[in-house]
Order: sequence, then C-alpha cells, then structure tokens
Amino acid sequence: MIFTYVQFLIVFLGIPLLLFGLLAWHDARRGRTLPASLHSWPATGVVAAHVVVAVLYTTLWDNYLVATGVWWYDAELIAGIVLGWVPLEEYIFFVVQTVTTSLWLLWLARRLTPVSSPATGAPGRATRIRRIAVATVAALWLTSVALLAAAWRPATYLALILAWALPPVLFQLAFGGDILWRHRNLVAWSLVPATLYLSLADSLAISGGIWTIDPDQSTGLFLGVLPLEEFVFFLLTNTLVVFGVILVLAQESQDRVPPSLRTWLRRLAPGRPSRSVING
Repeated sequence: MIFTYVQFLIVFLGIPLLLFGLLAWHDARRGRTLPASLHSWPATGVVAAHVVVAVLYTTLWDNYLVATGVWWYDAELIAGIVLGWVPLEEYIFFVVQTVTTSLWLLWLARRLTPVSSPATGAPGRATRIRRIAVATVAALWLTSVALLAAAWRPATYLALILAWALPPVLFQLAFGGDILWRHRNLVAWSLVPATLYLSLADSLAISGGIWTIDPDQSTGLFLGVLPLEEFVFFLLTNTLVVFGVILVLAQESQDRVPPSLRTWLRRLAPGRPSRSVING
C-alpha cells in the first residue's frame, strides 16, 4: 500500500498523538501529576518551547540535505507546498514528533520515580558523570567533523547527522548529565520505544517511496530496509527532546541556572506549574 506523505503523518504520527493526548487528559481527570522532582515549570510551556527550538534548529539543516541531494522526496506523494527545498509535511513532522515524544515522556514521568536522589551521590560523582559523558560525545562529534573534512562520500549523511545533533547533546550533558543519570529509567523508557516506533514508520515510508536516501552519500548499512543513518537520526532527535524536557522540568536544574537568567525566565512563565492536559 502506497501512502502519501500526508496520509503517513495521519496514520503513523497523528494516531499516537491523539492517543497520548487522551491519556494525558485521563491523567488530568484523575489528578495524577508529575513528581516533585520534575515540577519546576508548566509542562505545556516546556513542550511548546521544544517545538519552537526543534523547528528552528532543524529547518536549515534539513533544507541543506535536500538541496545537496542527500535525500529527496517523491513529488507525486506530497501536497505540493514546498518551503525552501523541503515539503510542508516535513515541517509538520518536526512538530508532531516533538510533541508526541514529549507526551509519551510525560505519561511515563507521572508513573516513574528517579533511580536516586542528589543526596545519595558521593561527593564529586556528579561532576565525574558529566565529564565522562561529555568526553565520550565530544570524541564522537570530532570524528564526524573529521569525516566531513575528509569528504568521504559514503559517510556524508551519517557525519552530517552527528555534526548537527551532537553539539546540543553535549550542552545538555555538560549541564545535567548527572540529573539525567538519576532519571535514567525515564530516559530509557522514553527514548527506546519512541525511537524504535519512528524507525519502523520511517522504514515503511522509505519502502513506499515517500522519501529516498542517496546510496552514494550513505554507508550502505541497513537495519532491515532502514538505512543506519535514519535510525541514528531518530535516536538523536528523540534524545534531544527527552534530555531537554527532563532537564527543564527538573527541580535540580534551577540551582544551575544563573540567577539573572532564572529571574528573566520566571517573568516569562510566572508562578508554579498548574494542571493542564499535558502535565495532568
């Protein structure tokens, strides 16, 4: 069965979005809220902010990929509205993926507790966790930059994904790698199912010809019919959303933000979080 891009969005992203929205509404009706450790900002605003960042950060990069032929779409399977080099459906994908992954995370967060608390960590352990995580990801990022500099064509798509996605991951880990480690159950249960589901959906879209990855600019490694690069893309984009939402919501994060910035942010979103369809 061949889907258009719009049909693909409705079936594979619209239905999960509706489902998680209903689950959030059900939790709100029952009075189920986020734990105190993740109650520093209204979740609705946090998700909205991540949508804005996702669209802004992804737009130029995705347009570059299409403009340089790293991937392309079937003109017969899109609505015909193209902004830059990218169809409108792609921008909708940015938004819906961010919201759906966030709703899934928040549903889990209302049911999971941190593995440990700040008080249980040995002195200096938090700093070591952040340094190890940053060093590991930094080495991977430098490797991707080296591959781009070497202009090794089969590594082009993979290197572009890593070079684009890893800098904000580095910032997140440097800021709160230890916080994320304490919430590692939430990170894992949010990240793994979302990545596997979107990878499966993506493989169906590729099989249906909605979009095509240039074989000359990819490694040729596949997970079934899914190019390795596409799996890495969904893993990293979901990582950005999961890490970001947890860190912004975490109470611990507040003490790490400069007081002047914290005051300015509070003016944008005054008061404590209130109940909403998203945060229950």
